[in-house]
Amino acid sequence: MQAILSKMKTLLFIIALVTTFAGRVVDQKGEPIAYATVYPEIAPEWGTATNNDGYFSFEANLTKDSRVVVSYIGYQKQVVLAGSLEDPSLPNIVLIEQPIALEETVVAAKKSKQRNKNKQMAALLHAVYVQLERDFPDDNAQYQVVSDVRMNAEGSTWGMEQMIANIVVLPEQGAQGRDSVQFQGRFCKRFFDARKRAQADSILAGDALERMEQKSAPKGTPANMLRRAANAIDSGVVVHQALFAIGNMRYDFEQAMTDTKHWTVSNESEGETVLTHTQTISRYLGCFKMTFQRHYIVDSKTYAVRRFSEHAEVKVTIPFGIKLNQDQLQMLNLVNMSEQQIEKFRLKKLRGNIDLNTIYQRQDDKVYILERNMICNAHILGAKKAEIPLIIKATQRVTGLQTKDVKPLTSQQITRRLKREIVEIY
Repeated sequence: MQAILSKMKTLLFIIALVTTFAGRVVDQKGEPIAYATVYPEIAPEWGTATNNDGYFSFEANLTKDSRVVVSYIGYQKQVVLAGSLEDPSLPNIVLIEQPIALEETVVAAKKSKQRNKNKQMAALLHAVYVQLERDFPDDNAQYQVVSDVRMNAEGSTWGMEQMIANIVVLPEQGAQGRDSVQFQGRFCKRFFDARKRAQADSILAGDALERMEQKSAPKGTPANMLRRAANAIDSGVVVHQALFAIGNMRYDFEQAMTDTKHWTVSNESEGETVLTHTQTISRYLGCFKMTFQRHYIVDSKTYAVRRFSEHAEVKVTIPFGIKLNQDQLQMLNLVNMSEQQIEKFRLKKLRGNIDLNTIYQRQDDKVYILERNMICNAHILGAKKAEIPLIIKATQRVTGLQTKDVKPLTSQQITRRLKREIVEIY
C-alpha cells in the first residue's frame, strides 16, 4: 500500500510540473507564419505547429531555462527560453528571413573574370576532394532528426507532417559505393487546419492505400508481409527518408571530378568560393530530360565544404502513358486523389524542379550533417488532361548525433509502421 501511495505522489508531482507554453510566430513585418515548428530541444515529441494566425500552444514538463526551438524553412532558426512562453500576453517570436543556400549562391555569386584552364580546375577540384576525404568520416553515424514535410496548395500550406526519427548512415555500403541510409521513425504527427480536416482524409491517403494493398493481396498472406507492403507505400517514411538520402555529396563530387569542362568557379563574400557542376541527362529519344546544378560552397583557404546545394529540373514524356504500380503510387499519396482515381491514373508527363540544400557541422574534427531543406514544385499530367500540382516544402534538423559504437538498425526497426497522431490546429 505504501508503494502505491508513493507512486501516486510521484505521478501527481509530475502532473503538477506540466505547464502550458504559448506564443505567436511572426515575420519581420509582423505577419503570422503558419505551420512553423515549435518544440522543446530536449523532447521534440512534445512539440507543435503554429496555426494560420501564427499562434501555438503545447504542454510539457520544462524548466524556465529549457530551450525551445522555433523554425520554418526560409527563416533563421530561433531558440527561446521556455520561461518566456509562460507570459499570458502571448509574446511574439520574430523569425528573420534567410534565403536557402542555393538562392544565396545564385544571387551573390559573380563569375570570375579569369577563365580557369582545365589544369587549374583539375588542381582545384583535387584540393577540395582531398579535404573531403579528411573531413567526412568513414565510420557509422547515427542522427536523431526532427523532419517536417509541408504540403501546399494554391499558395498556402494546408497541412504538415512532423516525424522524429533515428537515421543511421553506413558510409560506402550502398549501391555503387554510395552511403547506405537506414531510417527508423519514432514519433509522427500530422497537423491540419481544422476547416480542412475532411479534405486531408483524401489528400493524405496513407491509410487508404494500406487498405487497398490489403484488399488486393492474395488470401492467406501473412500479416507481417502485409505490414511490410503497407510500409513500402507509406508516404511519410518515403518523403522523410528521401530528404536525408538525396544528394550524396561526396560520392557525386568524386564521380564528376574528371569532367572539368562542366565546372565553373564563383566567388562569395566571407572567404567562400562556389564550385558549380552542371550536367544534362537526356534519354529515350528525349522522353526523359534532367538538368541539374550542384553548388559546393567551400572555404577559400582550407577548401572545406560548408554548404551544399543542388538544383534539378526534370521533364518526362511518356507517349502512350503508363499505369503506375503500387510502389510508384507512393508519390500520389500526398495529393488529393481517391482510391479509384489512383488506381486508374495513367502518367503521361511530369515536369518540375527541386532545390535541395545541406548545411554541415563539425564534431570531433569531422564533418556531419546539421540541416537539410528541400522545395519541390512539380506538375504530374495524366490521361484526359488530369493535372496534379505537387508542391512540397521540407526541413530536416539534427537534434542529436552519435558517432561512437553505432550499429546498423535491425529489419524490424526499419519496417515498423508508425501510427500518426492527428492534430487539428485552430
